[in-house]
Amino acid sequence: MIDAIVNPFVEFSFMRRALVGCLALSLGAPPIGVFLMLRRMSLMGDAMSHAVLPGAAIGYLLFGLSLPAMSLGGFAAGLAVALAAGLVARSTMLREDASLAGFYLVSLALGVLIVSVKGSNIDLLHVLFGTVLALDDAALVLVAAIATVSLIVLAVIYRPLVLECFDPQFLRSASRWSSPTHLIFLMLVVLNLVAGFQALGTLMAVGIMLLPAVTARFWAEDVSGLILVAIGCAVAASFSGLLLSYYANLPTGPSIILLCGVFYLLSMLLGVRGGFIWNLVPRRHLEA
Repeated sequence: MIDAIVNPFVEFSFMRRALVGCLALSLGAPPIGVFLMLRRMSLMGDAMSHAVLPGAAIGYLLFGLSLPAMSLGGFAAGLAVALAAGLVARSTMLREDASLAGFYLVSLALGVLIVSVKGSNIDLLHVLFGTVLALDDAALVLVAAIATVSLIVLAVIYRPLVLECFDPQFLRSASRWSSPTHLIFLMLVVLNLVAGFQALGTLMAVGIMLLPAVTARFWAEDVSGLILVAIGCAVAASFSGLLLSYYANLPTGPSIILLCGVFYLLSMLLGVRGGFIWNLVPRRHLEA
């Protein structure tokens, strides 16, 4: 049993690289997903993942499959869409979620069009679904660097970010950190989507960010507990997803995200904090 688990990573370097990349994503992205969930911005993460596509596609159009060009293009496009959606919401009667939906749909169509015109169907699949098993040294360094920066920056802005999740009005009245915290957090969201784009593609990158976060909600209550459970769920899904794709000959990225979904469904049934079965257990009178 142990040999079946360990051997793929011992024998094949591409499996080790994929594991390292997925573990780095599992450390950096789920904490961002936790704060997206707490701020009721979960669907914004999905929209932002599509907003990255046109910038990455323009980088691909100009420089081919160049990691720096596609990453910088994706980061610039994602941040531009986030800022533009906020500006439209503040300048017109349209709410931010509606303006973001409009921008991300246009971005997705534009990105797919650019890749389709310039490249082949294989290139389009690479951009949309990623290539976990083809991560090279440059991609691993980028993903690890983004995970490191994300954790450090989250530690610095942790207190105002938590306060903004639960009482944003108080933060605005008591501190000048409200707007900078929101902007820094948006940059972290885009950065982690760029990191996930390298391995999982634009359509799957948000999965490892949000699914572990919503799974953690059934097992923990405080923010630190949510972050730890989300990271643990992402690590377990990454490791088991790689093994599933290896032995069942399945696409790696979808396998990882599918297992994140399986953990979510199991937690929805069995979770000790609001899980379906747990809610059926009789409680004592007046017990919370």
